[in-house]
Amino acid sequence: MIFFVKAHACGNDFLIIEEPVAQRRHAELARKLCARNTGVGADGIEFLDRKANGEYFLRLFNADGSEAELSGNGTRCVAAWLASSEGRPEVGLGTHGGLRTCHVIESNDPLYLIESEMGVPRVMQRTIVLPRVGEVPGAMVNVGNPHFVLFVDSDDFSAHGLSWQELGAQISVSPLFPHSTNVEFVRVLSQTEIAFRIFERGCGPTTSSGTGTCASSAAAMVLRRVERELTAIAEGGPQRTVWPSNDAVMRLTGPAEIICRGEVAAL
Repeated sequence: MIFFVKAHACGNDFLIIEEPVAQRRHAELARKLCARNTGVGADGIEFLDRKANGEYFLRLFNADGSEAELSGNGTRCVAAWLASSEGRPEVGLGTHGGLRTCHVIESNDPLYLIESEMGVPRVMQRTIVLPRVGEVPGAMVNVGNPHFVLFVDSDDFSAHGLSWQELGAQISVSPLFPHSTNVEFVRVLSQTEIAFRIFERGCGPTTSSGTGTCASSAAAMVLRRVERELTAIAEGGPQRTVWPSNDAVMRLTGPAEIICRGEVAAL
């Protein structure tokens, strides 16, 4: 049997499994257990590796079995679980996208409000060309993992004659991104508020994304000159970003809730 924890951050849900259980079957377990109809169901699995020196390291596998550098929301879910199970109000979590330090701001188990240090975003304005679509202006943003952010005016987040889901699927696998990319569609609502939609590589449309929130905020701050403290609203709810300057660490604050613990038959 495989013990798992399931948690979500604004509807972006993850399973948390101890690394030794994987036995080099990370991708297989992700495809099987994340399946919505035949598995437990999740956007991805965070495999938690407890190092001998007391440090933690996370490996994130998406629902399709692909490995990603990190997930802001997934990292926050793990921090919530460690706060609940081990009483840790602060934890540093290593990822392939860098160290992410999480601080518990409010605790009302199973619901936690957590601030995460998300590294220094890098924003580069870029126009890509898609077959049958043409030029799509936007920005490549790196927050430890890759994103392409474009700004839209429509209430339904459509752009270039396509729904955001259709366009996101095309951009995500563009040859410009050899390892594919996450895609965000951003509407600037005011100087202190943006709304956005997420097409996430490896699982498609999601209700929320921590790194997507940071990428959207960073692009809006650099290219649309909005305030350096933003409320960023996805389908799953709002999160808060603070980025004092382009060379500073961005901080992300949002909820994480533990849904359940359980066991599933080993594959």
